[in-house]
Amino acid sequence: MQGIERDRLADYLSDWLEIGRFKDYSPNGLQVEGKAHIHRIAVAVTATHEVIQQAANWGADALIVHHGWFWRGEDSRVVGYKHRRMRALLMADINLFAFHLPLDVHPEVGNNVCLGRVMGWPTPRLEGEQQLIARADLGDAISADALQQHLQDRLERPVLVVGAVERPIRKLAWCTGAAQDMIQAAADLGADAFISGEISERTTYVAREIGLSYFAAGHYATERYGVQALAEYLQSQFPLQCRFIEDPNPA
Repeated sequence: MQGIERDRLADYLSDWLEIGRFKDYSPNGLQVEGKAHIHRIAVAVTATHEVIQQAANWGADALIVHHGWFWRGEDSRVVGYKHRRMRALLMADINLFAFHLPLDVHPEVGNNVCLGRVMGWPTPRLEGEQQLIARADLGDAISADALQQHLQDRLERPVLVVGAVERPIRKLAWCTGAAQDMIQAAADLGADAFISGEISERTTYVAREIGLSYFAAGHYATERYGVQALAEYLQSQFPLQCRFIEDPNPA
């Protein structure tokens, strides 16, 4: 019988992604239990209602996402859009797996490593708190304008750059998603430029004052690649069908 037992997959992913070593904002691993045996796995960035509906229409037995549910500090009531999401998932009997920080930093399928591959940058060193910052040396210096254009071409979206934009860039640091407040840590690692997904009002001033270029390349855009790499990996290891479900987000 092809496929994999749910509990075996849960144990395998928990070990391979080393979820036990992270201090995170939501539970990693199996978040909502569904079918006991898994043949088809849908992967997506976020467990939205649209993603769940598409997964159910495809006949998925499991959904693996980067942004799952049950975030620390949020309202725990299952009402409104949360109820609609959960009802759709339970009605389809789909298992929900979520991997947040473990899928950011994994050396093979992590969002940071995968973004570097998409951009064609050298293999990064993973440094900083919980190894959340990727760092690579380019060798030849490039301008902030050139890096901005390269990001826009590869990610197919506008990219905002602020800070010391006249500074030549040889040493890159990046962390996908909402890592704008790691800008000082990136500077402390010697980076000329720091790339993440989002930008806050304060980010511009910090970038200017510490003399670093900051690039806001989109939270969703920078975190599309880890779940896709994970799907490819699982298909290579187990007799599974995997499919990436897109639910575009301009932020």
